Amino acid sequence: MKTQVQNSSATEAGSISIENAVMLLKKLISAPSFSGKEERAASIVAEYLSSNKVDTQRQGNNVWALNRYFDPSKPTMLLNSHLDTVRPSSAYTFDPFTSWEKEGKLYGLGSNDAGASLVCLIESFLAFYNEPGMKYNLILAATAEEENSGVNGIESILERIGNIDLALVGEPTGMQMATAQKGLMVLDCVAKGKAGHAANDDGVNAIYRAMNDIQWFENYEFGNDSELLGPVMMNVTCVQAGTLHNVIPDECKFVVDVRTTDTWTNEAVLELIRQNVYSEVLPRSMRLKPAFIDSDHSIVKAGRSLGLKTYGSPTLSDAALLNVPSLKIGPGKSERSHTADEYIRLDEMRNALKIYHQLIKKMI
Repeated sequence: MKTQVQNSSATEAGSISIENAVMLLKKLISAPSFSGKEERAASIVAEYLSSNKVDTQRQGNNVWALNRYFDPSKPTMLLNSHLDTVRPSSAYTFDPFTSWEKEGKLYGLGSNDAGASLVCLIESFLAFYNEPGMKYNLILAATAEEENSGVNGIESILERIGNIDLALVGEPTGMQMATAQKGLMVLDCVAKGKAGHAANDDGVNAIYRAMNDIQWFENYEFGNDSELLGPVMMNVTCVQAGTLHNVIPDECKFVVDVRTTDTWTNEAVLELIRQNVYSEVLPRSMRLKPAFIDSDHSIVKAGRSLGLKTYGSPTLSDAALLNVPSLKIGPGKSERSHTADEYIRLDEMRNALKIYHQLIKKMI
């Protein structure tokens, strides 16, 4: 193949243009795309793919496309990143929807998380779109509601996309390979007591019962820590109880954020928690599972041959919903995500285009 990363803005068969990627990213920055409101961004991506003579499909605010010579008898690699952003911080010093360049940086909301990953994956898909005889099919998916883990994002189109054997998930990782990421359960817990008058010291104080459970959440260690992700983490993040100073509360509600690992399933963690606390424990969802890919997988080996390092990511991505070997990798840095004056470096995008291309080429 003669595919190469070039600086020319011309779009040629088998070439990847940094200028086209930057141009598309600027358009996406200008289109507010909060979770659930990605209509304009989805249209921008669909129109861009169509302008490159790619047949696209759309459901809601999700857009996807298959390579030209898609063969159902072959394994399929998904190239995925998300369209949505969080709402801008009040600390922005400029209009977050107006992109601008300065000293090799492109500023704007969603530039780092995860617009740069998305446009670089799009350009990489286009470079291989017309390639015949590949060992893997390619599916590109620009999806919605990643930031709020919504049900109308990638999860809603998986059945229509069909079988997937491998996924490249674009998120800011410094173009290093996140081969594992933690899962998430949010638990709504309720400790029950019995109301009474505080002056009479009667009743059963639900707060005290909840305190015992909260202390358990603070101190319990699951063991069997993950090599890449470390221990299961639990944090009580909200507490609500009581109405009046002289009424012993009969109910105390609290919320627990639980980050699971590849050595513990969400189901196993939930069962163990219920065995050890008094409070009623109800998970808001069990969907967001730990994600990982074996260190001996061919794409991980391909990345190592390019000098890339592996690590475990504490943050979520749509890999949690895919249930296939998933490699999270993309330009930018996680610590820039959701911050004021968000930016991506242009040299980070150039490097991403090069590495994405090399990884895909080694697989197909």
